[in-house]
Amino acid sequence: MKKLLIKSTPEDNFYSEIGHTALRVFAGLTIAFAHGINKIPPHEGFIAAVGKLGFPLPSLFAWSAGLAEFLGGILIAIGLVTRPASFMLFITMMVAAFGQHAADPFAKKEMALLYGAISFYFMLRGSGKISIDNKIK
Repeated sequence: MKKLLIKSTPEDNFYSEIGHTALRVFAGLTIAFAHGINKIPPHEGFIAAVGKLGFPLPSLFAWSAGLAEFLGGILIAIGLVTRPASFMLFITMMVAAFGQHAADPFAKKEMALLYGAISFYFMLRGSGKISIDNKIK
């Protein structure tokens, strides 16, 4: 019983790969279709919000953020160039959490922090065995 409750599963275990893949697909698709799709093309309000953060060329950075969320989310979900896509999403989520929502209560920035933590995990771990990246490798 003790083993069942506290034993870690090795990363190369089949069940670990299923869990890793499920998280990658779910997180990638939800960031893409619940958040990113609404920013492609970026609307004037989003561009203005990016400009208020102090970014030069706010239209360019708004496109970058929208693509990091939408296209990056899809790339993460399918496991293609997962580390670079996760890096771009991580940067975008940190700007969202500590830039756009800096003065907001934790509940308002929680989603950006959660997606940031997940993207950080995929930056470090990669896409896993059940991915296009692994097939290419």
